[in-house]
Amino acid sequence: MTDFALNKLVIIGVGLIGGSFAMALRKAGMVKFIVGLGRNKENLQRALSLGVIDSIADDPASAVLDADLVMLAMPVGQTANIMAKIAPYLESKTILTDVGSTKQDVIVAAQSYLSDNLKNFVPGHPIAGAELSGVAAAQADLFRNKHLILTPLAQTATLAINQVIKCWQACDAQISQMRADEHDRILAATSHLPHILAFTLMNYLRNNSENKPDNLLRFAGSGFRDFTRIASSSPEMWRDICLANREALLTQIDAYKTSLTSLQKELTNNDADALEKAFTEARTVRESWLKNKI
Repeated sequence: MTDFALNKLVIIGVGLIGGSFAMALRKAGMVKFIVGLGRNKENLQRALSLGVIDSIADDPASAVLDADLVMLAMPVGQTANIMAKIAPYLESKTILTDVGSTKQDVIVAAQSYLSDNLKNFVPGHPIAGAELSGVAAAQADLFRNKHLILTPLAQTATLAINQVIKCWQACDAQISQMRADEHDRILAATSHLPHILAFTLMNYLRNNSENKPDNLLRFAGSGFRDFTRIASSSPEMWRDICLANREALLTQIDAYKTSLTSLQKELTNNDADALEKAFTEARTVRESWLKNKI
């Protein structure tokens, strides 16, 4: 047991991320009792049977009673509704954090429903995950050496930030802090756009007028599999993310369309040098990223 531990941790949405957070803290000896709350009773029962949580709460009031830390790990579209439900029962000592892939909308919801607890709210986002969902996919080392971004409000207390940092350090995450708007712009380019490209490519093949999808995919190789892996992600979650980060994502789509149009012109003009130059630059950027990434 470390010199810092949570007596009671509440996970609202015990899926891949919430379940992995619970498992990592338990493995690190950072938590004594974990309570789960969520819509999917079957998933919660599985979390209980796997030892990810110690108890299932029947309602928000009993869930957050005497809680040290409450993590919001459900799809971002549910954030405002959940905050409204738990706000009347949050105690002055209870710290609240989240793992949403968008941050500005989460902060707006917090300002609307957590006015009395803003000092204890620490917005966060782990840059980790998988195409699988549900607690069965959770793993204690999911966040090891992965980036974790915190976007505290001006009102967020230093004590609350430090306690959330300690929890993520116990998960072996690499922690950064930035403004919420900066986070949303960055993630629109590096996460949200790639996901919608993968979804769009699969739908393009599904609707291909010249070939049946099964015939096309029969000859798809490992590169296609790797590129489209994220199209197996939760449709509900990604619907919510896209709508929550709509403006930043639309900007990225326009920029990507410009790049695609440029490539189209190079192909039309049979410009081998321009194509090779573009591909070389792309490879250089990727290799540099792989060399320097954590």
